[in-house]
Amino acid sequence: GPGALGPGLLVILEGPDASGKGGAIKALVGHLDPRHYEVVSYGKPTTKEKNHHFLWRFYQELPGLGDMAVFDRSWYGRVLVERVEGFATKAEWKRAYKAIVDFEESLCQESLIVVKCWMHVSDDEQLRRFEGRAADPLKRWKLTDEDWRNREKNRDYEAAAEEMFTRTDHKLAPWHVIGAEQKRFARIDVLETVISRTEDGMRRWGIDVPLPVAEVEAAADN
Repeated sequence: GPGALGPGLLVILEGPDASGKGGAIKALVGHLDPRHYEVVSYGKPTTKEKNHHFLWRFYQELPGLGDMAVFDRSWYGRVLVERVEGFATKAEWKRAYKAIVDFEESLCQESLIVVKCWMHVSDDEQLRRFEGRAADPLKRWKLTDEDWRNREKNRDYEAAAEEMFTRTDHKLAPWHVIGAEQKRFARIDVLETVISRTEDGMRRWGIDVPLPVAEVEAAADN
């Protein structure tokens, strides 16, 4: 009915270290009212979280109807870092693909629009960014020994990402690969992807998609 809330919006950003997830998030929510969105960053699960099903720690932070959340890393950690670093057994990460797709499909059918972006950056560009961070006292904190070590496994991460795309790309929440070599281009690409996926989701929910501002103004002029 009138005044009823539409679906929530969940944007998931994945990608290697220094691929520009933080900058893309800033571009995405920088102009929004902070009361209407949540940004959640996921690292290693705590001991308590490990004692639960791997999706458990993400449940609390899912946006409700009419809300928005941006996940900086997500449940895909199970089939990326946990797979590559051996934190999940082969049986665990193999099972996770179906669990994730079932979970996302049910979220999309019940209450959410889910947008999934993978920020792709080359080894060379990643190295330049690492070196830039190492030289900048205000950014040095972002760089850990683990980040340098992970670089040695870039091929393993790529293989894991390829399999993840193949097994978890589905109609209600497809993957979007963002070319992240150029930060500005990547931010615009993320914005445009989120806008077009949101419009698709609105149509799916039977919500009228407003015309772009330029079209509204042109119509007013005529």
